[in-house]
Amino acid sequence: MRARTVRIEATGGPEVLQLIDVDLPMPRPGEVLMRSTAIGLNFIDTYHRSGLYPVELPAPLGVEAAGVVEAVGNGVTGLAPGDRVATFGPARGAYATARIVPAAALVKLPDDISDETAAAAMLKGCTTEFLVERCGRVEAGWPVLVHAAAGGVGLLLVQWLKAAGAKVIGTTGTEAKAALATAAGADHVLLADQPDLAARVRDLTNGEGVRVTFDGVGKATFATSLDSTARRGLVISFGNASGAVGDVDFAILARKGSLFATRPTLFDYYVTPEERQAGAARLFEMLRGGTLKVTVGQRYALEEVRRAHEDLEARRTTGSTLLIP
Repeated sequence: MRARTVRIEATGGPEVLQLIDVDLPMPRPGEVLMRSTAIGLNFIDTYHRSGLYPVELPAPLGVEAAGVVEAVGNGVTGLAPGDRVATFGPARGAYATARIVPAAALVKLPDDISDETAAAAMLKGCTTEFLVERCGRVEAGWPVLVHAAAGGVGLLLVQWLKAAGAKVIGTTGTEAKAALATAAGADHVLLADQPDLAARVRDLTNGEGVRVTFDGVGKATFATSLDSTARRGLVISFGNASGAVGDVDFAILARKGSLFATRPTLFDYYVTPEERQAGAARLFEMLRGGTLKVTVGQRYALEEVRRAHEDLEARRTTGSTLLIP
């Protein structure tokens, strides 16, 4: 099968993204030939492209996509040509009209979950699942803080946390984004550029601070996260949208109230096929019941991948972003 794919030969800005045509072989044992119908754009893609997360060059990009099985290799069970499937990595290469994927990385899609919903929600939704339920272990009544609450993960976090009974304080960059976070269920939304942001968070929590802070922004918000979190609270730093946090004085956790801090990654919580299937099933349950609503804020043709990266890094996007092959 002839396919169009995106790769980089050097790390850098969006200008290093290249569209090339390739001939795909038939899948080998344990592999599947998957034709893409919708591709998810995620901040981790920009980390691979920029070199923040090192990759071997030349490198394909993208970890999340939905599509249709075209062929299966020997030994593949549970999947057949024509099945609708989705993947959220960890193997890269999702920025493609078709590609070879390990069968173990695929989840079969239920009839009531659309391809676009899956491509917009699998990586971010499973990230949200483990952050709330298995990392933060959030309980009803807890005050929590979500940075970038109108982003792809942010909007899902707000909804999932509200379903858990938490009191959600969000931060956003603009009033328009604040309205999106409020519509998703946030109890309070603060603008991220306020100089007294941590003090405002504490005002909303009777001076105590939040039990858990979800920080996908990184360098620009880490100090605020520490100052906003209650004694013995947890700071979950799970992303680098503004750059890596960098070196941290470990003793600062003691000075800020004997805080806990973690830098988790999705695939330490989705290690086995069983964990992958269970997490995906929990996500589908939340989507199916209407508890979780996925917002596709923008769609780009695969050929517009450079502009999509530019808009994502400039914070011009809201909700989830799709590339359409």
